[in-house]
Amino acid sequence: MKLFFLPSLLVLLHLASNPILASKDSSSSYVVYFGAHSHVGEITEDAMDRVKETHYDFLGSFTGSLEKATNDIFYSYTKHINGFAAHLDHDLAYAISKHPEVVSVFPNKALKLHTTRSWDFLGLEHNSYVPSSSIWKKARFGEDTIIANLDTGVWPESKSFRDEGLGPIPSRWKGICQNQKDATFHCNRKLIGARYFHKGYAAAVGPLNSTFESPRDLDGHGSHTLSTAAGAFVPGVSVFSQGNGTAKGGSPRARVAAYKVCWPPVKGNECYDADVLAAFDAAIHDGADVISVSLGGEATSFFNDSVAIGSFHAAKKRIVVVCSAGNSGPVDGSVSNVAPWQITVGASTMDRVFASNLVLGNGKHYKGQSLSSTVLPHAKFYPIMSSIRAKAKNASALDAQLCKIGSLDPKKAKGKILVCLRGQNGRVEKGRAVALAGGVGMVLENTNVTGNDLIADPHVLPATQLTSTDSLAVSRYISQTKNPIAHITPSRTDLGLKPAPVMASFSSKGPSTVAPEILKPDITAPGVSVIAAYTGAVSPTNEQFDPRRLLYNAVSGTSMSCPHVSGIAGLLKTRYPSWSPAAIRSAIMTTATTMDDIPGPIQNATNMKATPFSFGAGHVQPNLAVNPGLVYDSGVKDYLNFLCSLGYNASQIAVFSGNNFTCSSPKTSLVNLNYPSITVPNLTSSKITISRTVKNVGRPSTYTVRVTNPQGVYVAVKPTSLNFTKVGEQKTFKVTLVKVKGNVAKDYVFGELVWSDKKHRVRSPIVVKL
Repeated sequence: MKLFFLPSLLVLLHLASNPILASKDSSSSYVVYFGAHSHVGEITEDAMDRVKETHYDFLGSFTGSLEKATNDIFYSYTKHINGFAAHLDHDLAYAISKHPEVVSVFPNKALKLHTTRSWDFLGLEHNSYVPSSSIWKKARFGEDTIIANLDTGVWPESKSFRDEGLGPIPSRWKGICQNQKDATFHCNRKLIGARYFHKGYAAAVGPLNSTFESPRDLDGHGSHTLSTAAGAFVPGVSVFSQGNGTAKGGSPRARVAAYKVCWPPVKGNECYDADVLAAFDAAIHDGADVISVSLGGEATSFFNDSVAIGSFHAAKKRIVVVCSAGNSGPVDGSVSNVAPWQITVGASTMDRVFASNLVLGNGKHYKGQSLSSTVLPHAKFYPIMSSIRAKAKNASALDAQLCKIGSLDPKKAKGKILVCLRGQNGRVEKGRAVALAGGVGMVLENTNVTGNDLIADPHVLPATQLTSTDSLAVSRYISQTKNPIAHITPSRTDLGLKPAPVMASFSSKGPSTVAPEILKPDITAPGVSVIAAYTGAVSPTNEQFDPRRLLYNAVSGTSMSCPHVSGIAGLLKTRYPSWSPAAIRSAIMTTATTMDDIPGPIQNATNMKATPFSFGAGHVQPNLAVNPGLVYDSGVKDYLNFLCSLGYNASQIAVFSGNNFTCSSPKTSLVNLNYPSITVPNLTSSKITISRTVKNVGRPSTYTVRVTNPQGVYVAVKPTSLNFTKVGEQKTFKVTLVKVKGNVAKDYVFGELVWSDKKHRVRSPIVVKL
C-alpha cells in the first residue's frame, strides 16, 4: 500500500476475475479471509487461541502438515476479522480460494502513504477549517474520544502528544504501549496506545533487524497525521520562522493511539495488506472511536482490499473510518478507498501561503511559494538560465531539464539561478542537483498539468515554485533577453489568499471504478502545506543528504487532508455519541461548501471549475457540521444489501457478515443506498426514480426542497416539503431524474438537491452520466 502523504472492494464486472489468477504476486504471501467471527460476549485469550488453532488446522488440511501450516501462518486475525496471512505458493492459494468457507484470498499487496513529500494544524486561525471556540467547547474539544491512526507510528516526545490537563485514560480502553524493545518510547494519558505490525512487510522484503521493533516514527508521516487529527495545543510553532501560531489538532483533547503499519520504502512499497488488517483488528478491539487511514492502493474488489475489509468490521462496531482519496490526480477515476462505509477525503488549499517571489531584471515580479531555509543576499541579482543550458556532457536534455542529480555541468551552472521543470524526481532533489553543480538558486516551473498547484517545500537552497503561466513568462524573458538576471525573495507568510480553497492537482478524482453509483471522494479538506508535528529522526525533506531537523513540518497530500476530517469526526463523536458513522459522514458532507472565498465556484489547479469528482460534496465546514439539521443514515444491513446488488453471492455475504445475513428480495438498486450524494452512472432509459430517507437531528421544523438540474436532466422531488415534529423522526422522499430531449453531450453532468428550513441547508450533489 501507499501512504497518502497520498485497499480495495468487488464490483460486478470484477466477479469474473480472480485476483490470484490476475496477479501471480512474487511475494508468495497471501491473505486468506473468512469474514467475521462468531465470538459471543467478551473476546478472551482462550477464544483467540482457539481461532488460531482452527486456522492452523484449516491450512494443514491443504498442506498435509500441521507443523508446516503453523510455520507458514505469520498472522492469525482472531478478534473481529476472521482470517490469516501466510506464506503460500500460487497454486495452493488458488486451491484455498475455492473452499466454500473462504470469502477471498488475495496477495499481500503493497500500499502507499498518500503524501507528496518532496515528490510528485498550524495557522488554522486563518482557515475555514477551524472550529469556532464555541463549537470546540460544546464538543469538549473531542475529550475522551479515542482516535487511532494507521501510519508510520508516532514521535512520542512531540509536544503535540503531551497529556497536561487530561484525566485518567478511559476505562474502556484495552490497548497497550508496545515498547518492550524500545525503552525510550513512552505512552501517557494523551498517547494512550502504540503498536507496530511488520510481518507482512517482512514477508515481502525479507528479515528485519531490531530497529523495526518499535512503534516510533522514523519517517514523520505518522506524527504529522496524528497531530493534525488530535494534537494538543502547542503555542509558538513555526517552520523556518514561517506560519507562526498555535498548533492544534481537530480534536485537541482526544486520546490518540498509533498503529505503525508502514516502513522504509523498498522499491516504492512501504505498507502491506497483511499488516493493515492486523492493525484494524487490534484497533477495533482496543476501543477506538475513529480510525484515520492516510494510505491506500489502487481501487479493487472490496473483498480483496485490506482497508475496505478492515473498515467494514470497524463500521460494524460503529467506529468512524476516514481515508485519504489518493495522490494520483488529476487523472479521472484515480480515487482509492471507495467503500460506502468509509469517509473518503480529497485535498485542497487553504488561504495561507508561504510566498517567495521571483524578481526579474526587467522589474517583473512573479509570486511563487517556498519554505527555503537559506536566502540570497538582499536585492542581489544573479544570472538566470534554463537548466537545459547547463546540461552535463553525458546527460540527456530531459534529465538536465528535470535537474536530476549529475545531469548539470558545474562550469555552466556555477553562480547562476537555474530554472528546472517539475516532475519525475523529487522537488527538493532538483534543488540539491542545482546546489551540487554550484548554482545559487532554483526556480521550479509547473507544467500545464500542475497548473497553479504550488507546494512550499523546505528547499536546501534559495528556491521558489511558479505556476505554469508565470513559468512561460519567465522562459520568454530568458530567451528574449541578452543577459537575463533575477532575484529570489525570502519566504514569508501571507494570509487571506484568494481564491481559496482550490483543488490540489495531485488529489485523486472520481468516478469510482469499483462502484460508480457511490460518489467518491466524499469531501475535501486542507491538504497543501499543512503544518503539524514531525519526527526528530529525519530531515523535513526525508532526504539523507539533508542534516536539518524540525519538530514541526509543512507537508502536502491527501494524507494531510484525511486527518482534518478525522479530527472533525472526533468532535462529532464526542458531541453526539449515539450517532452512527453514516450520520457523522452525512453531517460533514451535507454542510460542506462548493464556493471559494471570492466567492465563486471552487476551481481546480488549471483555473477550471472543479466538479464533485474532485471535491465530493465540497470543502468541509466543521462549524456547520455540528448542527446539520437532517442526516442520511445507514448501517451494516444497508451495506450488505449494497454488496448483494453488486453481485456477491449469498454464501459470500453470509460468511462476510458473520450472522447469516440474507439478501433482500428483490435486490436493492445500487443507486438507492441511503447516501448523502446521488449518483446515476448510466441514465440509459428516459428516467429513473430513486429514494432517500432523512432523519431529523434538530428541532421540529419544516424543510422545503430546491433543485439545481444537471444539464440535460430534469429532476422532480416528491414530496417537496418535509415536516418534522421530533428528534429522530424519519421521512422518505423520491427523486425522479428525466433525460431531457435534445442534443446533450453523453458525459457526466452535475446538479444539487437542497433541503432547507431557512436555518439549515442540507445539500446533496447530483451526478448523472447521460
